[in-house]
Parts: sequence; C-alpha cells; structure tokens
Amino acid sequence: MSVNRGTVDKGTALPWRAAMRAALYGPAGFYTGPRAAGPAAHFRTSPHVAESFAAALWRLIWFLDIELGSPSRLDVVDMAAGNGELLTQLSYYAAAHPGNLARRAKLTGVELRERPVELPDDIKWTHQLSELSEIDGLLIANEWLDNVPLDIAELDDEAVARLVTVNTATGEQQLTEPLSRTDDVWLAHWWPLRNPGDRAELGHTRDAAWRHTVDSVRCGVALAIDYGHVRGTRPPLGTLTGYADGHQARPVPDGRCDITAHVAVDAVVAACSQADAETIVTRQREALRALGIRDIHPSIELAHSDPAEYLRSLVAASHCAELTDQSGLGNFWWIAQPVGLSAASQQRLAQRIGAVSC
Repeated sequence: MSVNRGTVDKGTALPWRAAMRAALYGPAGFYTGPRAAGPAAHFRTSPHVAESFAAALWRLIWFLDIELGSPSRLDVVDMAAGNGELLTQLSYYAAAHPGNLARRAKLTGVELRERPVELPDDIKWTHQLSELSEIDGLLIANEWLDNVPLDIAELDDEAVARLVTVNTATGEQQLTEPLSRTDDVWLAHWWPLRNPGDRAELGHTRDAAWRHTVDSVRCGVALAIDYGHVRGTRPPLGTLTGYADGHQARPVPDGRCDITAHVAVDAVVAACSQADAETIVTRQREALRALGIRDIHPSIELAHSDPAEYLRSLVAASHCAELTDQSGLGNFWWIAQPVGLSAASQQRLAQRIGAVSC
C-alpha cells in the first residue's frame, strides 16, 4: 500500500472509516449510488455459486424450526441481501417443503438498495434492521461484516500507533495523530503491532455492529459468514483491498470499487459472549458438509447411460467443490450466536453445523 507521510495534494484526506462509509454507502457509493449494480456484478458470493448453498441453509432453518417448537412465525432475515438472490432461492425451497413451514416462514431482506423488481412477492424488504420487530428464527449475515467500515492503524518509526488517513481521489495514505483511547485499547488486546510499518484494522466497529445485530434476535440464531482471522494469524500489513468487475483492485475510496477487510473473528465472538449462550464457531467447509453438501462426482457409467444427467451431476459437484474449497469459500468462518436456546439445543446446533462443541 502506498503510504505518504507528507501532505496529500489532491482530493480529501479522511480516516479510513469515514472514507469507507462514503465510498460504499454514500450518495455516490459502490452499493447505493446511481450506478450500483449489486454484488453479483463484481464478485461471487456463495449464493451466486449454486442453489445448494440455499439448500444447506434451508436444512438449518428446518432444524431450527423444530428446536423452537414450530412457532406460528419463523423469521428468516438476510442482512445485506444484495439483489435478494439467497432469499429468492430460499423462497423456492420453502414452497417445495412438505408441511406448513412454508406458510410460517417469513423471509425478509435488509438492504440499503431499493427492492429488486424481480423479487418474489412473499419476501419482505426493508432498509434498516431497526425497522423489524424482534426476530424469532434465523438471521443470516453473509459477507456483511467485512464491509462494515473501520479505521486503520500503523506503527510509526518511534513505535507509536497512528491513525491512517486516505485520499479519497488518489488512494494515497498518510499517518496522522496517535490513536484514541478506544482504538488503543482494542488494538492492545486484539491486534498488537510489533514492528514499524505493521498495520491493523481496528475492528471494534464490527464488534459493535454484530452485537447490535444479535440483540435484534429474541429467540433463534444469528449467523455471520465471512472471511477472517484470529490472534496468531493476523497479517502484519492487514487485509484491506478492493474488488470491481470480478477482479481485485487497489482500494481507492471513490465509490468505484468494493472496499473490504477480513474480520477479526475472535473479537467479534467475544463481543457477544453470553453466560448462557456460547458462540458456536466453525468453517464453511465443515458446516456445509454437515448440512448435506457433497462434491461427489458422478460415475463414468452414468455418462454412457444418461449423458444429460451426468452433465447435471458434474456441474452440481463442481459447484459444491467451490463452496467447500479450503482455499476459497470453504475457508469462510461461520459464527453462530444462539439466543434463547436451551443448552441441549445449542449442543445439537453445534453438531448440525459441524462444530465439535459449543
């Protein structure tokens, strides 16, 4: 990353949190501006890969419905719903599900973008989580926390951690004042910097955002799915990057690219720690396999007896392999926060998503 310790000549120099907020969610933002096309135009998330991801989540919804005693209303909320791809797929699975769960399941997308015109009528759409009443069921935040704006710190030559600002037009960066008390406390506990030039992404804004999200669930599970790291594996230069048009890009906060940084998973988990509901953590590879996703290739005999079915099965296996790839989506963290569930239900949930224990 280009760091300029001098004066930024052009554009506006802002701390990264403010620059990210404007670049992603401002009037000309990547996600909310007039040219915003939605995430699928720029990168592949799990719902874009295959409907088998939605199939796995539907099995989790079905399981949770049983654990909650088949309530009259089972909420399924998708945070940062994009163009509603995941909810649309879940709506189809609900319609095909035997019994009355389809009638009781209430699907809702939370997204700053306007409601997609092609979204099925049975899916509710809202711009703010606060517009919903208390949630009983499953809240899914797939690749949301990585876009929650945060500030960046860098250790200078005198071993002082300083706030990094960025020029919104050029992407040039510079070190400014020492950190605030809040930043300094979070940094010392979760991401200590050791050598001049080392960087950290100050994740307390993500911790607070996830805590607020979990608080919206009255009974059920809040599930965050994202790429991340824990203490001992923090990258010394951070993870901040950009994406646009299917490619990684330089993170210039001008509204023309996605700006993202990996999640400090252990800090997020600690932020929602509860005496009666320990957070369940696993990886997507294990979770999807526990929920029935398999990348089993069809036999060559099927290619001779039923070529069309062989091709369909081959494509499905390829998609499942991508969803569980240890070097890609399969390495994502699943952070499941139970709320109002019994200890026995929490233990069964942990087993259901491939975690060893609560």
